[in-house]
Amino acid sequence: MGVLEGKVAVITGSTRGLGLAIAQAYAREGAAVMLAGRSEGDLAQAVEDLRRQGAKASGQPTDVSDLAQVRALAEAAVQTFGRIDVWVNNAGLGGVYGPTLAIEPEQFEKVLRTNILGEYYGSLVALQHFRAQESGGKLINLLGRGDDGPVAYQNAYASSKIWVRSFTLALAKENAAQKNIGIYAFNPGLVNTNLLRKIDVVEGYERRLKAFSTIIRWWANPPTVPAEKAVWLASSATDGKTGLVVKLLSPRKLLGGVLNDLRRRIRREPAPDTSLDLTLVKSAL
Repeated sequence: MGVLEGKVAVITGSTRGLGLAIAQAYAREGAAVMLAGRSEGDLAQAVEDLRRQGAKASGQPTDVSDLAQVRALAEAAVQTFGRIDVWVNNAGLGGVYGPTLAIEPEQFEKVLRTNILGEYYGSLVALQHFRAQESGGKLINLLGRGDDGPVAYQNAYASSKIWVRSFTLALAKENAAQKNIGIYAFNPGLVNTNLLRKIDVVEGYERRLKAFSTIIRWWANPPTVPAEKAVWLASSATDGKTGLVVKLLSPRKLLGGVLNDLRRRIRREPAPDTSLDLTLVKSAL
């Protein structure tokens, strides 16, 4: 029996990458999973693949920056599986890499709507459901680079993540008296997905990303690694531990990544593909 047997989990941004890996890991541990994403085609394919593997899975097209759609996602989960035990706010946008003044306001705002409003709406809806049911539930909000300080040239994304951290920990304090509700902030570290490697960059600033392939090779994990930590957060292991901040990229991981790459070079083994897919964006200046 899996550690999430009988649980129902909603995961936003779960048609690919880390979100899909979390859905797969949850399903493997016995949970029924409700997937959410903007693309109906990608959503249908992800649900079909999970069902083919024997999972209890369904999906709801959702733009997390729209509260009505987030409420519809929750209702779909309840109608399909009876309740919601775990809600993972994973959906997020990386935005354009470059100086803030060189990025068109609508591009900057799109990141904020998804990364901030999406987390707020998901948290609001999830907690309303958790407080209305005797069993409570667990809310997991995804952090990212910038959750502990400013990051130049990634101002939209990084600033949104420090907001999410503060918001999540405030929610944990506000709901501390609800002993059956757990609220957690989870930084999965560098995850080797399209979000990390497909980058829109302001023209003239692509040279600043030259070393990023090496950073990915040293420190990025496949999505299955943080997905396992997300299983732990959703399991009974975190009962009574609301307000946890979990970071996967530790000093040990940082050192280990460099040493592993050094060993590979000594053994003359081929390097894994960590190439970037850059799309140049005209400067707004």
